[in-house]
Amino acid sequence: MSQGVVARPRAATPALALVRAARPRQWLKNVLVLAAPMAAGVLGEPRDLLAALLVLAAFCLAASGSYLINDASDVRADRLHPRKRQRAVAAGAVSVRAARVTGVVLLLLAPAVAALTGSWKPPAVVAGYLVLTLSYTLWLKHQEVVDLIAVAGCHVIRAYAGAVAVDVPVTGWFLVVVSLAALQLVAGKREAELRLVKATGTRATLAAYSPAYLAQVRTMCSGAMIVTYCLWALNAHDDLFYGLSIVPFVLLVLRHNLLVERGGGEEPEELALRDRPTLLFAAVLVVLVGLGIYA
Repeated sequence: MSQGVVARPRAATPALALVRAARPRQWLKNVLVLAAPMAAGVLGEPRDLLAALLVLAAFCLAASGSYLINDASDVRADRLHPRKRQRAVAAGAVSVRAARVTGVVLLLLAPAVAALTGSWKPPAVVAGYLVLTLSYTLWLKHQEVVDLIAVAGCHVIRAYAGAVAVDVPVTGWFLVVVSLAALQLVAGKREAELRLVKATGTRATLAAYSPAYLAQVRTMCSGAMIVTYCLWALNAHDDLFYGLSIVPFVLLVLRHNLLVERGGGEEPEELALRDRPTLLFAAVLVVLVGLGIYA
């Protein structure tokens, strides 16, 4: 190679671009599937562990299929967005047709994998998740307030699916905490997106919201969630470890609100992977709850 000529980096292969379009980092959200089995203390049973992992895999397929269908649907709007235009479909690395075909295949595989648990309930819950996500892509995301509930509902279904996979009852405490946590994350995500809208002029559909309204939703969810968790930890369990778990739980809630106020929150999974205090608080919470369950 002659001097003065700089080698250009190779473009990603179509296969790698398709994997990137499937957003494997988003699979972190599917860990919620393991929440109910862990809380029930059944992950030590090989059969229950296998069932939970199968449902976890099914939700990873369902989520990636939904993202591909959504990106193919939103390709024009994403190309105007300063961050989303880098997505594989919007950038042209994956064709709209390839995204749709692959998305449909993954959506069909998801309930099939869940059916390997040997029960009809997990694939039925996965199918319900698919109905909600597709409804969001086609319609619900354009309806203010309803879009917040729809996205939060996807997280709740994940958590409920874990309980169905191992056939354990779901308590009201569990559902309320998960629902409020999901709504807080979604409100923080919209708040960060709204700041970007004001800076770039994209995503006009967010104009129905104001930062004050979304902050109010976060505040409401934070307060109600902390109270509910404290009641669960102190009243539903007479154990020191559950009581101690309140501390990292509250720290997690406060940390998320602080990060949103600083401008983060558009990608909650990125915060969970990169913010060290968040990782620390989450690890301590899991350890304390685990000790309360298994010790």
